[in-house]
Formats: sequence, structure tokens, C-alpha cells
Amino acid sequence: MKSITITAACVCAVALSACAKSSANIEAAYVSPALYERMNCAQLSEEAKRVATRANSVAGVQDQNATRDAVATTAAAIIFWPAAFFIGSNGTNATELASLQGQLEAIQSVSEKKNCGLTFRTVDPKKV
Repeated sequence: MKSITITAACVCAVALSACAKSSANIEAAYVSPALYERMNCAQLSEEAKRVATRANSVAGVQDQNATRDAVATTAAAIIFWPAAFFIGSNGTNATELASLQGQLEAIQSVSEKKNCGLTFRTVDPKKV
């Protein structure tokens, strides 16, 4: 009985470490503003819209992954420990989201430097 408890605890620990993060917990990756410095304000505005649209889409997928992993982790911990094998974060999605967030920060930086007057705000992907 003791070995089953220890095995279950180990499986839960591994499962929790593999969970996908919610989009709100993913830090932006650094993107050099130099990529955008040759753009004029209209081009920056269009690029910001394109990147923001993609970021919102990727954030929605990331949040779905995080929810799925949380449910599987709960099932593994409480009901059926083999469910832990179905838990796996989507690192590619999180990496893309971090890059897109970094691109938005770089665009915002260049926009402010050029006094473009663009407004950047955070949107909850669940409400889009």
C-alpha cells in the first residue's frame, strides 16, 4: 500500500510539472525593435493588428491546453493515476505566444518612439 501511495505521488509530481501554462502566465520573449524601425506608422498599425490577431488565437489554444491539463491532473491525482500519461504541455504553442508578445512589445516601442499614437491594450482571448 505504501509503494502505491509513493508511486501515485511521483506520478502526480511529474504530471504537475508537465502542465501547460495559461496564456496569462507566459512571459514575452525579447524581440528587437530594430525589426520594425523602418516601418511608418500605418505599417506599424497594420503589423500590430496582424500580430495581435495571431497572439489572441494562440492564447486561446494555450488556455485550452492549460484547462485540459488541469482536468487530466485532477483525474490523475484523485481518480485514475494512468491519466497522468495524457498530460503534456504544448511547448511549441507557448513559445509562439511568447514570441508574438515580444513582437507586440517591440512594435509598441517603435510606435512610441515615432509618436504614432497607437493604443495597445490587452484582450482576454476568452472574450474574443
